[in-house]
Amino acid sequence: MFPFNRAPCPDRAALYLEQALKGQVSGDGPFTKKCSAWLEGLVAPAKVLLTTSGSHALEMAARLCGLAPGDEVLMASYTFSSTANAFTALGARVVFVDIRPDTMNLDEGLIEEAITERTRVVVPMHYAGVACEMAAILEIARRHNLLVVEDAAQAVMAGYRGRALGGLGDFGCYSFHETKNYCMGEGGALVVSDAARLESAEIMREKGTNRSQFFRGQVDKYSWMDWGSSYLPSDLNAAYLWSQLEIAEEIRLNRLASWTRYRQELTPLAERGAIELPVVPDGCEHNAHLFYIKAADLEERSRLIARIKQRGCLAVYHYVPLHSAPAGLKFGRFHGRDRFTTSESERLLRLPLYYRLEEEALETAVQAIISFYRG
Repeated sequence: MFPFNRAPCPDRAALYLEQALKGQVSGDGPFTKKCSAWLEGLVAPAKVLLTTSGSHALEMAARLCGLAPGDEVLMASYTFSSTANAFTALGARVVFVDIRPDTMNLDEGLIEEAITERTRVVVPMHYAGVACEMAAILEIARRHNLLVVEDAAQAVMAGYRGRALGGLGDFGCYSFHETKNYCMGEGGALVVSDAARLESAEIMREKGTNRSQFFRGQVDKYSWMDWGSSYLPSDLNAAYLWSQLEIAEEIRLNRLASWTRYRQELTPLAERGAIELPVVPDGCEHNAHLFYIKAADLEERSRLIARIKQRGCLAVYHYVPLHSAPAGLKFGRFHGRDRFTTSESERLLRLPLYYRLEEEALETAVQAIISFYRG
């Protein structure tokens, strides 16, 4: 059975892990610094702090927004629970806005009508590494004095109008979970665009202390300064990640080649109207994070997943919309009409895509889909 996902394991991964074991195992060691500097090269002049997960990056961003109980945060319902958890943990109310059916992203045209006097933050999540319409979102946020937290968990090395996703808003949040293009097992990163907020972010990440300033020689001893937690990953995790960031372009191009093959081979079915394929709007540079197709409806999708599995390959659906989940009903509300979030999510099916995806795996998935619709 071909897997749906396989974490990348470059040749140098074992070597770097061994070096980390013989050096500094704890956080902010040499590999952490290399990874942070590489990421800062993408999002300059913003600064980057590696974290223990993408979820923790979102939690830090939410706290740095200074939210109070009852404040409102706008986001799409078609996202992972971490996107909402980060804000509901502070007593904020999540307001779900419908998605665009072409990209599965937050519909920028519906944001303004969802804003109230309690709205403080808007959270665009870049689904599949394809950018939300950030020019419009940032303009709305400026006019209404809102902060923008980019959920760029899927979007490392993706861009919008020549700029890296994650570095456009006030904060950006990356994930390096094993399902992502670049992986540290469990891990993430917080992008801080406002230098004035960097010190607070460092203190929060280091258990509420100014330890980072101490190691830079800015203070002669470090103290407990504010609320914080242990958001700093081990240098072992960073060593594994660095083995991939060193060859990040190779990984990106390899995934993009598989993504393009899927699209080429399945285009005839899309032209017949049997399925729909991903849309990448002008100005968006995607990173081939995932490839999906859309079936006619939920029932057809279920039968298609079973057919692909029967042929020896795993395919999966993605998020169940948060507004329909028990916690979504408890902590949030859907603004306006759910025209596309539920119906489009029930049609979407993800195909295997990972670094060095086997030719046989790709063809197995493609031929299973073609035979299904021929039948």
